[in-house]
Amino acid sequence: MLGPVILAASRSDRMRRLISAAPVTKQVVDRFIPGETVDDIVPVVEELTANGLELTMDVVGEDITNPEQAAAARDAYLALIARLAPLELGERVELSVKLSMFGQALPGGHELALANVRPVVEAAAALGTTVTLDAEDHTTLDSMFAIHEELRKDFPQTGCVIQAYLFRTEADARRLAAAGSRVRLVKGAYKEPAEVAHQRKHEIDKAYVRVLRTLMDGSGYPMIGSHDPRLIAIGQELARTAGRKLDEYEFQMLYGIRGEEHLRLAAEGHRMRVYTAYGTDWYGYFMRRLAEKPANLRFFARSMITKG
Repeated sequence: MLGPVILAASRSDRMRRLISAAPVTKQVVDRFIPGETVDDIVPVVEELTANGLELTMDVVGEDITNPEQAAAARDAYLALIARLAPLELGERVELSVKLSMFGQALPGGHELALANVRPVVEAAAALGTTVTLDAEDHTTLDSMFAIHEELRKDFPQTGCVIQAYLFRTEADARRLAAAGSRVRLVKGAYKEPAEVAHQRKHEIDKAYVRVLRTLMDGSGYPMIGSHDPRLIAIGQELARTAGRKLDEYEFQMLYGIRGEEHLRLAAEGHRMRVYTAYGTDWYGYFMRRLAEKPANLRFFARSMITKG
């Protein structure tokens, strides 16, 4: 399986240098990351929302090594919010954050990450929108869920992400499927040991369906993070069975993957939110996109051969 190999490469400085230096890399990266600056991304936001889509915005970057970088990540999100304000899009454009960017892995990281993310959540709320806390590797999740719980005291609309491949997730879903909660369910995109996570695709898919059923049967707001046609169809059926209206759940997919499906779901009346990342520190994000879907890797390899 190539996925674990690619995920290991995402942590390799040597592979980072090699791939970053390849002439074709920028062309391929642009498929998934449509800009490096706030000014780059605003026209993308305007185009997608004009087409009936919603967005969740991610400023890429995870390898934070000091508090100054964590503060810079906070400020980058605040600058994004300020730039979005004149567009008056409200909840149609929300934010996604990785707490590792806010200093979670540094000494005193839990408190540092909470202190850095709170102003972002406050500014988003003032804009009429919200923030979702992305899930990272399993060692960070207790801290993420604790920060999520703390933020929801003042900002109950704050969302979080759970990952179907982790054994703990079914219990997490039962706890989170409560009134007012917003939960994005994804399969999972980190290399996790067999002691904590399903390793086989069919096991992950079955876990995804079990967890999604829990969320749909609960009283929160499920966000279906998947590009898998079968899981999308199952999600629609579970929503119907649970008696949910079209505005009581949503689909989420990545920018650059299955764009026609984004438009199809939106045209059918579904809420369809596009996870749109931007920034210069794209390497880790890009490598996980390759690991998640073999077609992405084939696309990159073919580009390297024909254009490199």
